[in-house]
Parts: sequence; structure tokens; C-alpha cells
Amino acid sequence: MSTAKLGKTLPASGSLNKLSGGESQLSCFFKASYLMMLARLAMALLFVVVASPAQVITVSPDGPIRTLTEARDAARAQRRSGITGPITITVRAGTYFLPETLVLGSEDSDTIWEAAHGEHPVVSGGRIISGWTRTSGAAWTTNAPGPYFNQLFINGRRAARTRTPKDGFFHFEGGGAPNRPLQLHFHGNDIQQEWVNQPDVELVGFMAWGDFRTPITRVDQQGHLAELGPTQSFANEENARYFVENVPGALDIPGEWYLDRSTQKVSYIPLPGENMKQARVIAAGLERLVLVQGKPETGELVRNVVFRGLTFEHADWNVGPQGYFDPQAAIIASTAVEAVGAVNFLVERCTFAHSGGYALELGRGSQHNQVLANEFYDLGAGGVKVGEPDLRENPAEQNYDNVIADNQIHDLGLVYAAGVGIWVLQSGSNQILHNHVHDLYYTAISVGWTWGYGKNQSSGNLIAFNDLHSIGKNMLSDMGGIYTLGVQPGTVIQNNVIHDVSSYTYGGWGIYLDEGSSDILAESNIVYDCKSAGFHQHYGRDNFLRNNIFAFNHEHELMRTRSEQHVSFTLENNIVYFDQGDLLGANWADGTFRMRANLYYNARSNDVYFLDKSFAAWQATGQDQGSLIADPLFVNAGKLDFRLQPKSPALQLGFHPIDMTTVGPRRPAGADMW
Repeated sequence: MSTAKLGKTLPASGSLNKLSGGESQLSCFFKASYLMMLARLAMALLFVVVASPAQVITVSPDGPIRTLTEARDAARAQRRSGITGPITITVRAGTYFLPETLVLGSEDSDTIWEAAHGEHPVVSGGRIISGWTRTSGAAWTTNAPGPYFNQLFINGRRAARTRTPKDGFFHFEGGGAPNRPLQLHFHGNDIQQEWVNQPDVELVGFMAWGDFRTPITRVDQQGHLAELGPTQSFANEENARYFVENVPGALDIPGEWYLDRSTQKVSYIPLPGENMKQARVIAAGLERLVLVQGKPETGELVRNVVFRGLTFEHADWNVGPQGYFDPQAAIIASTAVEAVGAVNFLVERCTFAHSGGYALELGRGSQHNQVLANEFYDLGAGGVKVGEPDLRENPAEQNYDNVIADNQIHDLGLVYAAGVGIWVLQSGSNQILHNHVHDLYYTAISVGWTWGYGKNQSSGNLIAFNDLHSIGKNMLSDMGGIYTLGVQPGTVIQNNVIHDVSSYTYGGWGIYLDEGSSDILAESNIVYDCKSAGFHQHYGRDNFLRNNIFAFNHEHELMRTRSEQHVSFTLENNIVYFDQGDLLGANWADGTFRMRANLYYNARSNDVYFLDKSFAAWQATGQDQGSLIADPLFVNAGKLDFRLQPKSPALQLGFHPIDMTTVGPRRPAGADMW
């Protein structure tokens, strides 16, 4: 896209927009914080370089050190012999199949794991499936002894498990009964009695913002009632969608596979042109590939570990015999690479792909870490997970001050539909910068894990210059491009482009301040083509939205749900441009919000109504003093060029032009770029 349009690369982190009166105090604060972080990193890298002569260990399929475990142990042996300082483990090209999780402890600090330049080693949790022979019809079959697996990859492509229906969904008849266990009324013969006796048949369903995956435990064929494994404890949805996966006898189209647990045979129908005699077929295996395992509660931290240029693949997923009903954000999903008690952990230009849960987790007690210029794709859940659900009183166990920047994150939620691109739970002072997150079924960036006004450790996060789009994709509901929870003083949402957020029923929002979201600043964002609204606040207090552009959102431009006694938010110096739907949606009845110096334009006519009020009547209530109804004179609104012409009335109101030519990653991402 040309620099005259949206969604390209990002400005340097120091180029946050100036607003009236100069840069905001929060912008200055985050600049200073970022510079301090860079200084700390420089000092850490200086230590790595000058502490002692570098020690190098090479791991290669051609030996003498052939496995990552042997390389780790060789580094440990060097340290125990008295060698100090950094050790570099150079990983040569090849696929390194892990028989068990690679665990790095505090004694593995100051270790750099990096690909040899120009080579692309793969760290795999899977195993090769070979010996394919053609059986009846188009199917090929082979033995697959060993642990049961849930994912199969053919020549680097995720193959589809058998399912019914082949396209689309079955539907509940009415709502799901929130009993123990979950019950559903089905239509006709959508569910078969014999599936109860097939332990690997899984029903996959979707309700509101969550999904569920479960065995079928009982079927009343006459009553059209099925009982499932997990409990439905929160969401409900009339006529909810579901399909049934891994069904025996349903293997009948190219690209599908089926694993029979009882016989340990896997069958697959090749796509046109696939030769199963030559195909590279890998079954996913380990759920966790790498565990960086510090003990922050005792001060045993893993420090200064670097992963650079590596590819991590084929981590599996496993929901257990009872299945699951996800409460939100695929919190039950496992993670391929997890860090606990990691300090100054750098993950740079790596690739995470072809796996069943989240890719990377910076968990309890992980601080001052960086995730830079990586690619995350083809994942069962989400990309990067920061923090944990629990509040930690011990500062050593708290998670904070991490940088997630310049990453490409896409094609997520392929097992757990509610996976989040970048998910920050109880964690503060993080910087989420210049990422490109797209093509997922739930929220792109989510920050906070406290509902309401209780204690929240997610304050002071900066979410800036991210390119976020193709979110929701009509699969789930109640999601946003950027989603927040709880009281978050110092959190800033700035200079992001958010577009094409589409929900199944309700709740496809651009910026979504959910339950208790408070003390958050959203400035200089461009939000367009969202189904429900560009901005929605469920409830919260003292949020501030200024210098944003909300345009071409479908049902409404701005929404507020709950009225409370305090001020919900202030809307100041924003441009709101629409050609369909209404300006305001939901609850704006009591005036516990402030709107001033905004510019509104209805491209269908010169009339703008604020609920049932004309602009004059709306201003008579005290709102929108100093606001205008006028064409903002975008350079080309029809082509989504939201630059302002010199005579724009928005400039007269004090609106500052938003330069979005630097949104998105500033440098190439992924292991192929190392």
C-alpha cells in the first residue's frame, strides 16, 4: 500500500504524534521508558560481548553434537569446568525432533541459541509418519504407533481432520442447557448414537466469545438430546453452531485424514498432485517444546538467554477426556515455548508455526524480555501470551516491562477459536509496538485480566503503531481489535490502524473497553469497517479518547453500554465519518460522559442525529460544545485515504494529522530473515 494510504510500516518509537499543547505527558513517559529499556538492553548485550571470550558449541545432524539436549549439556559442562561468560550454541540446518521438552534452568543463563547464518533449523515436537500405502478408493494408510496425535502436516501444510458437515455447521435447536454436563438438542440425525462409543469423536461448538470441544457422552436419539463432557457456565447462544470432528467413515474428500486409536492406523486422501511416496508427513507430538524454567520465588532466574533465527513447529494440543468449555481467550490452551522467571530473554527473528496452542508465553516472574521481529502463524490458539491470570504480591513473581515489537502474527485460532494475537493478562509497563496482527477469530490485542474495579496489575501498557485487521471473521462474537479489562492507569492506545472486525452476532468493535476499563488514553488511532462500532465501552471511568478517526463502521460509530454515576469517558477532537448505520448505539441516556470539539459527518446527508436528537438539541444538553457537523475533507475517503486536505475544518478544531505511513513492522520478520 502506498504511503498515501494505510497499514504500511511504522515510525520509530519516538515519533508518537504531537497533540495540542505539545506531546502528551503519557507519550513522554513512554518514550522515556522505552529509552531506558533500550539502555538496559544495550548494557546486557555489552556484558554478553565483553565479559569473557565467547564460547561456541555447534549442534548439527552430522554430529558430534547432534541434539539440542546434548548441546545444552555440553554448555553446562563447560560452566561446571570453570568457564564463565556467554556461550553461543550455533544450530545448523536440519530438523531437531524433541523426544521430550527441552528445559533450560538458571544454570543455562547467558546462552545464545541461534541458527547458523543462512541456515534454517527447525525445532520440532513431532515425528515423521512414513510407510504409506494405497488402500481402497483414494485413501492412503499407514501405521502410526506411539502417542495419539491431533494434528497432521503434509509437506508443511496443516491437513484437515474428518468432519461433518463438510462445510458450514449444524445448529443447536434453541439454546444450550447450562447443566452438568452440557446438553444440546439436535436436529434430525445430526448426531449419531454410535459416536458415543468412539472416544476420539469430538464435537466442536461456538457460543458468543467462547468455543468448546468435547466428547459425546450420551445420545437420546428419539428425544434428539445429546450430553457432552464439559459444563457450560457462562455464555449462551440460541441456535449455536457446531460440527463433529474425527468421525470414522467420514474420510471422503482430498486433504482429509483420520486416525483410528484402536488400530493405530492413520488414513489420508491426498490433494491433487501429492505423492504420498515422497511426501514429508509429520504428526504433532509434544505440547510444550521448550520450557525456560526459573524459580522467581527463590530468586533462581534464567537470565540473558537468546533465541535467534530458529523455527519452532509441531507442538500438539490435548483437551483431555472431558473436553473443555473455554471461558475466554483460549486460556486453557497450552503453549509451545514457555518462560517462567526469565529476565532479559530475547526471542528475535524466529518462526513459530504448525502448532496447536499458543506459540510463546512469558509467564510468572518474567521481566525485561523482548520478542522482536518474529513470525507466528498457523497456530491452534494465539501468538504471544504475557503474564498470568493470578495477581502476585511478591514483586519477584510479577510480570512486567516486556517489549513485543515488529512481529508478523496471523492465521490463528485453528483449534481454539478464541485465541488472541497478543494477550497481556496481569502484567504492566509492557510495550506492544509495530506488530501486524491479522486473520484470527477473536481479539487481536487484549490487555488486562481483572473484571470491574478491583486490583489490576495491568497498568502502564503502551499499545502503539500496530496494524490490526481481518479480526473475528464472523466466527465468534464480543471481540475487538484492541480489548481491555479493568483499571489501567497509564495505559495508552496510540497510532494504531484497526479495520475489518466482524462478529457472528454482536460485538465486532475496533477499540473495546470492556468491564471496568478505566484511566486509559486512546489517541490518534484510525478505526474503520468494524461491524458493530469503531469504539465501544461496556463500563468504566475516566477514559479519554482524542484525535482519533472513526469511519465507515457499519451498525454504529460509537457505543456505550452501562450508565454509572461517574464520568465514563471524554471524547475530544475526534473525527467521526459514516455512510451507514447510526452515530450512537446502546445507552447514552444520562449524560455521564463528556463530548467536545469533535467533527461529525454523515456522508448520506447533512443531517446528523444523536440518538433521537438533532445537533442543536444535543448541544442544548451540554454535550459537544465546540463541535461541528462538516465534511472533514479527507484526501479520498472512498479509497480509505484519511489524510486531511489543507482546508479541512477538523484542523480548525485543533485536530492533528495522523501519520500512519509507519504502522506495522519496521523490519522483516521470521527465521527466514536471519
